[in-house]
Amino acid sequence: MDAGSHSISSGKSSAAAAVQRPPLQEAGSRPYMPPLSTTSRNPAAKCYGDRFIPDRSAMDMDMAHYLLTETKKDKENAAAIAASPSKEAYRRLLAEKLLNNRTRILAFRNKPPEPENVFAADTVSSHQAKPAKQRRYIPQSAERTLDAPDLVDDYYLNLMDWGSSNVLSIALGDTMYLWDASSGSTSELVTVEEDNGPITSVSWAPDGRHLAIGLNSSDIQLWDTSSNRLLRTLKGVHESRVGSLAWNNNILTTGGMDGRIVNNDVRIRDHAVQTYQGHSQEVCGLKWSGSGQQLASGGNDNLLHIWDVSMASSMPSAGRNQWLHRLEDHMAAVKALAWCPFQSNLLATGGGGSDRCIKFWNTHTGACLNSVDTGSQVCSLLWNKNERELLSSHGFTQNQLTLWKYPSMVKMAELTGHTSRVLFMAQVHLSRHFFYRYYQHVNLFVHCLI
Repeated sequence: MDAGSHSISSGKSSAAAAVQRPPLQEAGSRPYMPPLSTTSRNPAAKCYGDRFIPDRSAMDMDMAHYLLTETKKDKENAAAIAASPSKEAYRRLLAEKLLNNRTRILAFRNKPPEPENVFAADTVSSHQAKPAKQRRYIPQSAERTLDAPDLVDDYYLNLMDWGSSNVLSIALGDTMYLWDASSGSTSELVTVEEDNGPITSVSWAPDGRHLAIGLNSSDIQLWDTSSNRLLRTLKGVHESRVGSLAWNNNILTTGGMDGRIVNNDVRIRDHAVQTYQGHSQEVCGLKWSGSGQQLASGGNDNLLHIWDVSMASSMPSAGRNQWLHRLEDHMAAVKALAWCPFQSNLLATGGGGSDRCIKFWNTHTGACLNSVDTGSQVCSLLWNKNERELLSSHGFTQNQLTLWKYPSMVKMAELTGHTSRVLFMAQVHLSRHFFYRYYQHVNLFVHCLI
């Protein structure tokens, strides 16, 4: 079990005292951002010209003809030379006295001319070696800071997600806020009733329009954010709060404190179509693989399960729901889960405060490929989709973000400065830059890793 939850009332009072600005309003000015490109071409760079053609006045063409044909004549007369030692002696004497034992055909007596400057830029790029790839610049400060008070400080919840429409959703107590990154505008989607709240999980559907919200009352709400309309409420799925959500096309997978994992087909009336049972405590992490064939689940019972979509059962009493792998290597709650974008069967997981490790798994065989002790509670994991890199966020005791090079797991950057644990991260792909968003109890930091 991994400690990490605080009372909701105390969290609200402390946050309200610390922050006076409205939620999700930008705090401070934007820092200077260096240019993305620092390379420049130097047209005055010195280079070397084309090949040198020798001066024919420095050559003896008659001598060259003789030396080229001498070998052929020797082969034709090999038998005669071998039979007549006097002819061989005569040939050696002729070469010594008349030819001065010359073997070179071409003679270079003048230095090559200097190349014209007009060809300098072209020839230097083709003849010189390519420069080494420069290590990209990783800023050490946040690009933007937003005020976000009243966040429930609970390690097991999932209160932030970034949709494909470039809109950030974040739950602050009983209220769900949406922040449009394109325009910088903030809107309030819903404030749930006190008996149902607070909000315990949030997840965008793949279309970037529909939003699933898990509640402390065990209900799940489905919202159309384009019209701010509640589409339906899923009831009776769990017996207690819903702390984790994951979409697989039209299937919404939910995990609750009751240890159950349920697949809900949101298109039909009887939405609970499949059930996975394997955790004895709260399910705090859920992630579908990129192919949608495997589901990873982590729980407060320190267990990691890998489920195959074909093994889910619509009749739990029949006992046909069975995990593909049950992995017990972590020593604390398993919340941080991340499927590798460039290797479909590679899964990264992170353990809580009593474990502090990032582990890598082959989900086909269930083998643990590597384990790295990070020194602090692992709260969230994100893969870089352009590079072989992994970003981890941490809690006790350093509250840092660490960028790792995979598979060597060398630290490329370590970002510090948070005053409390970095509970959540979300990622969006904009052009060729990756923006990692993370939360620090009072302020929401938007960080850009170029």
